[in-house]
Amino acid sequence: MDAIAAVTHADPYPYYAELAARPGLFFDAHLKLWIAAGAADVGAVLGHADLRVRPAAEPVPAAIAGGSAGQVFGALVRMNDGERHAAPKLVLQRALGALDLAAVHARASAIAGMGLADAPVALSAWMFAVPVQTVASLLGFRDAQLPQVAAWMADFVACLSPLSGAEQIARSHRAALALLDSFKAMLQSSAPMEGSLLAAVLAEAEAAGWSNSHAILANLVGLLSQTYEATAGLIGNSVVTLMRDPAKAALPAAVLVADVMRDDPPIQNTRRFAACDVQIGCARIAAGQAVLVLLAAASRHAALQGAQHGAQQGYGYGRGAHACPGQALSQTIAAAALEVLLRDGLPAPMAWRYRPSVNARIPEFIQDQETA
Repeated sequence: MDAIAAVTHADPYPYYAELAARPGLFFDAHLKLWIAAGAADVGAVLGHADLRVRPAAEPVPAAIAGGSAGQVFGALVRMNDGERHAAPKLVLQRALGALDLAAVHARASAIAGMGLADAPVALSAWMFAVPVQTVASLLGFRDAQLPQVAAWMADFVACLSPLSGAEQIARSHRAALALLDSFKAMLQSSAPMEGSLLAAVLAEAEAAGWSNSHAILANLVGLLSQTYEATAGLIGNSVVTLMRDPAKAALPAAVLVADVMRDDPPIQNTRRFAACDVQIGCARIAAGQAVLVLLAAASRHAALQGAQHGAQQGYGYGRGAHACPGQALSQTIAAAALEVLLRDGLPAPMAWRYRPSVNARIPEFIQDQETA
């Protein structure tokens, strides 16, 4: 096992605990990455201004540069630092912060109820569909459009994975273009639906003086993509928790989801790239080197170390300037989905395995006779 392969291991947490117990950052010669695993070390890396979200020499991955997916990627707030990050991040933060979470919960419950089925394959598809369709609905897409938006997003997220092949990348470019065109059509056909998340983003952008129309459209796509895998993984890992310990079905769904977010988060790691030589403790990170930030290890380590390191919140949503502003949204959607799933009691026992990934821990439910 290494710190990347651990993401899809049946139980990576004892290994993560060993890494988190090591003092300071350390260099993994096999991965050619610095590793930050302990709560304090992860916090220091995520809070350092000279550790950026993308390498200076490759702001957009070479595999998608020049295509529609690359154009969206390059404009995403979460893939930029400095001026290209600060104002847009504030816009999204304010728009998401103003959401009526009771209305979000109601909409997610309705969508979850329409698509729920018992078969393992259907359950896996359902946990992906509910979050992205809920956010698409909040943005203003009509109910009849939601399955198509979800299908485009399934293709688009391939551009975010280094494991994707040429055909997946080609589909990602087509999906990115279709999503951008759909948002443009919404804006051109009429004023955005009053009270929609789209209307809120546009209002906050105007108030902040953020007038880059392409970047705004790209980050509307980004809201859907951030929801797609991360919230699906949160739902899926919550289901896995219930399969392992059915007694936890007695917990309020919101409590269960928060516990899973801390103990088995869907996004296990992220990366930072040194824009110049950086010193963190005894580690000297040379300009251009990368740090693998083990969010999942830090969350558990924080719980052991106590509240001063953020034991309750964990690190699954990041920290610092790039902390995800969608925490309340994602947990509300996941809790609503679980409530629908549990309405008639626990689903039948299922096996699972984890989707291939370098950073996301997302279960795929499979037939009982197979081995996870």
